[in-house]
Amino acid sequence: MDQNNLMERAAALALQKMRANQGGPFGAVIVRGGEVIAEGWNQVTSANDPTGHAEVTAIRNACAKLETFSLEGCDIYTNCEPCPMCLGAIYWARIQRIYYSNTRSDAAKIGFDDDFIYREIGIPLAERSIPSIRVANATAELAFSEWAAKPDKRRY
Repeated sequence: MDQNNLMERAAALALQKMRANQGGPFGAVIVRGGEVIAEGWNQVTSANDPTGHAEVTAIRNACAKLETFSLEGCDIYTNCEPCPMCLGAIYWARIQRIYYSNTRSDAAKIGFDDDFIYREIGIPLAERSIPSIRVANATAELAFSEWAAKPDKRRY
């Protein structure tokens, strides 16, 4: 499948699932070597899951299918520029390329203000809308020091 067909598949999935009241207008397809590995659509409202974005759902489905947490060698096609959460998930999954259609400004025009979160990330912790308060904890520190010394850890 070429780029246009893959983007059409992601966009059509978004439209189909939105029309069926299964979530918002977002769809994603993960591809490796021209083969569709997995699909995902927005399931925030249908699953009552604020992390149920199309890209995250597609990543979960692809990882389950391939039985791995790394999607190296895969591309993602999504009908909208990924929000910060989805972008983070894409980087953690090691997807090599992101193809998108609508922009974050397009999303803001219909009530999805991802740009607000993008702006928040650059603000110092003490000045963000949601306060971040550090609570030092010995057990939390112990988990990190044990991880650092763990000889059989599986890096991700």
